[in-house]
Amino acid sequence: MLQKLLLKGLDITILGCNEFYSYRNQIEARGLPLTPESLASLPPFTSITFNAEDSIGENQKPEVAKTGLGSSAAMTTAVVAALLHYLGVVSLSSFSEDQSHGRKDDSDLDIVHVIAQTAHCIAQGKVGSGFDVSSAVFGSQRYVRFSPEVLSSAQNAGMATPLTEVIYDVLKAKWDHERTKFSLPPLMTLLLGEPGSGGSSTPSMVGAVKKWQKSDPQNSLETWRKLSEGNSALEMHLNTLCKLAERNYNVYECLINACSLLPAEKWLERANEPSQADIVKELLGARDAMLGIRYYMRKMGEAAGIPIEPESQTHLLDTTMSMEGVLLAGVPGAGGFDAVFAVTLGPSSKNVTKTWSSLNVLAMLVTEDPCGVSLEDHDPRAKEITAAVSSIQLQ
Repeated sequence: MLQKLLLKGLDITILGCNEFYSYRNQIEARGLPLTPESLASLPPFTSITFNAEDSIGENQKPEVAKTGLGSSAAMTTAVVAALLHYLGVVSLSSFSEDQSHGRKDDSDLDIVHVIAQTAHCIAQGKVGSGFDVSSAVFGSQRYVRFSPEVLSSAQNAGMATPLTEVIYDVLKAKWDHERTKFSLPPLMTLLLGEPGSGGSSTPSMVGAVKKWQKSDPQNSLETWRKLSEGNSALEMHLNTLCKLAERNYNVYECLINACSLLPAEKWLERANEPSQADIVKELLGARDAMLGIRYYMRKMGEAAGIPIEPESQTHLLDTTMSMEGVLLAGVPGAGGFDAVFAVTLGPSSKNVTKTWSSLNVLAMLVTEDPCGVSLEDHDPRAKEITAAVSSIQLQ
């Protein structure tokens, strides 16, 4: 069966979802406002732009403006999953099935994950944390990285090493990563904004942090510990909010909608009974945890000599967190100028996108995805797309 499929040859088409790339220039060239609606008006899978020809008529190296959402990991995962599904190695469910019934068995996705991590490692020439590939495969999660040694055979394999041996070794290796389901509490929206102030080089920023860790191990370890404590506290508060919503959804819904109309300092005024006070306590705890995370990320950036939370981003984030219904805001990933994010309560996200637009920040169309890699029900090129289509979902 496999041999027959391979004898037919393979025709692979790779499409890049608009949300992975910056189309700010195209929107501005059309005279459109910097809004999600303008972004949605662009044709799906719009071609990326290249540098203009220079004065002597020679093309410069193409420069792609990305939005920092892990496009290489998503693309690698999509190609690996598509090939494995087509060749019958795994059987992927459709996006609609995952949404309706949930995914019952992750064994096939475990295979996709291992192969995609290996391919991404070889393509990049190094072993990263792997969180971007894991997110592309499984969707939203709490992730603890694997030991880099599990990919040593793939890294050290030369051209003479049969591919089957490399794959066998990584499949049999002891993958010790940890993955726990994680999602935002109900009635909360995750927003991502593109400030348009230029991208940041993640490898160079990571390199600067590592250099600082070596030169000042004591202070760097203490800062890292405080960051870890902040992340754990934020996770705890969000998980507790999920439990409180499950325990008494009507009370939770009423309070979240009320808080969506108020700045954080007035949320406690809406807590008229103990169950409501418990919810507000967790909301404010999450805010405080995020403020602590931002503080130590700035401290790390100052010590390492890099703009993890640049001053321009600090002003934008402070403005965002002072708005009605905003739970928290920050810089994602390694920080820098690439993007900002916010988590909002109830319907308040619309006000945030409007404010961002007035501050020259483009709110993107991406949303939290609990499903991960899956089959598309239809060819996304053949239908109108008014919301984001994840590139990690397959045709």
